[in-house]
This record gives sequence, structure tokens and C-alpha cells, in this order.
Amino acid sequence: MSTRYRPPAEARVYVPAPGEASDVELMPAGDVTEGVVRVGGTIRRPHQPQSLAVAGYLDWLEDAGFDGAPRYLGRDVEGRDVLTFLPGQCAGPVPEAWVQSEELLASVARLLRRLHTASAGFLPDTHAFPPRYIPPRAVRQDPAELVCHLDVTPQNVVVRDGLAAGLVDFDLAGPSTALRDSYNTAMHWTPLRDPADVWPGWEGVDPFRRLRIFADAYGWDQDERRRVPGLGIEAAALSYERMRHNAATLGGGWARMWDDGVGELILRRRGWLEANAEQLVAALTE
Repeated sequence: MSTRYRPPAEARVYVPAPGEASDVELMPAGDVTEGVVRVGGTIRRPHQPQSLAVAGYLDWLEDAGFDGAPRYLGRDVEGRDVLTFLPGQCAGPVPEAWVQSEELLASVARLLRRLHTASAGFLPDTHAFPPRYIPPRAVRQDPAELVCHLDVTPQNVVVRDGLAAGLVDFDLAGPSTALRDSYNTAMHWTPLRDPADVWPGWEGVDPFRRLRIFADAYGWDQDERRRVPGLGIEAAALSYERMRHNAATLGGGWARMWDDGVGELILRRRGWLEANAEQLVAALTE
């Protein structure tokens, strides 16, 4: 791993390149973060409580040789976080037909496995990730053993030549487990959800086949494959509680998603996973 010197994240001030400000593009708004723009070869994002922790994680990934993540460059004169821009194509809010490619799906799993390998050993020191809400009711959670992306949706994967080449939007990154992060990724890309909530144009997609493709490409072992339905059911319960809490306490995009019915979607997903648990295990293991 490289150990090149760089100033502490909080001390980095980004100096723009000549003429950079003449090339500006408003980027699609995320579920929570708005006001993201591309300026020349950089991305400018509003500074957030987790920004410096994410910067430390991105520094680690750079030193580990992982080329599928942006680099943290510092803050600009407006106080925004500045990161390198990863060129390529990302899916829209309703993923287009090209996102259904099985080759792309397998490449997402392989990219995520590379990310997890590169993440091994990273321990936030100077800047810790903000604590996540833990619901008062008993919901079992995996130990926080690996810092992960935790939001590898089709909208957050950069695609080049039909294959996954990079990951963006590390706002939700934090300690979790590789299985939790990989399940969450498969959930979005398969997708695992009630048929009533399948995106338009995705009605004919086979989630069981796609889940097996992802599992084989990522490299889930037999024990992990058998754990997936239970893990998904528990994850849905935790996600529902967190979404409800964040909507009530943080507002903004969280409240908008809650008002748009994300809570009901999560509950329907949980019901679908419960009803199809045996078929999911069979698809993964037979």
C-alpha cells in the first residue's frame, strides 16, 4: 500500500484550474444530497458531518490502489467538498433497459469485491463516521467489521463499455460487513422487491437468476447464500425504522422519500422475502 504524504483532509484547500469554472454541469440529485455539480474534472458536493470520515476512507482506497472511487481533493472557496470526477454512464431514477445486462450485473459484484478487499484494515482514526440510528426495538445487527459503501445502487455505479468501472456517492459509507454491503447491492441490482414495485420495463426480469449471477460473481460461500433471506428480512426491518426516524428528525430528502411511500415499499419487500425465502436459497445453492 502506498504511503505518500498528503495534508490532513481538514487542511486541504482546493485550488481551481484555469478556466475550470466555465465548464459547469448540475448533476442529478440523489435521494438525500442535493446541489451536486461537476466543475471541469471535479465534483463539488455540500460539506456534511461525515465528509472528513469519507475523505479518510477515500484516501485509504487510493493508497490501496483501488481505482474505482473518486479522490478527495479538499474544499473550495464556497466550503464544498471537491472530488475527482469519474467519467462514464450512471442509471437514471428508473434504471434504463441497458442496466438489465447480466454482464454488467456480474461486473458490479466483482467491483464490489475489489472494494471490500481494498477496504480491509481501514480504521477511522482522526475523523469517525457519525453514529447511525439504532431503533429501540430489538433488531439484530451485524458487527461493524469493515468500512463499506452501503449504497451501491444503479444510480451510484459508473459504467464504461457496458461494465462497472467506479462507484460514486459515498455519503452512506460506514462500518458494516462485506455480506451486508453485498446483499444490499444485490437487493438493488437484482432487484429484490415485491412485483408491485418493480420498475417499469423490468417486469420480465428474473430476480432469482440475477441473484445467483451476482452471488457467483461476488463469491458468496454456501453459508452466506443460505443466510441471505434472513439477512434481507432483518435488513428491511432495520431500514424501515431508520427511514422513519430520519424522516422525522432530519427532514429533507429523507422526509420526501417517506412521504413518497418508501416505508410501504420496504414492508412489501420484507413480505416478499419472507414468502420466497426457500426459493431464494434454492436459486443460490442448487
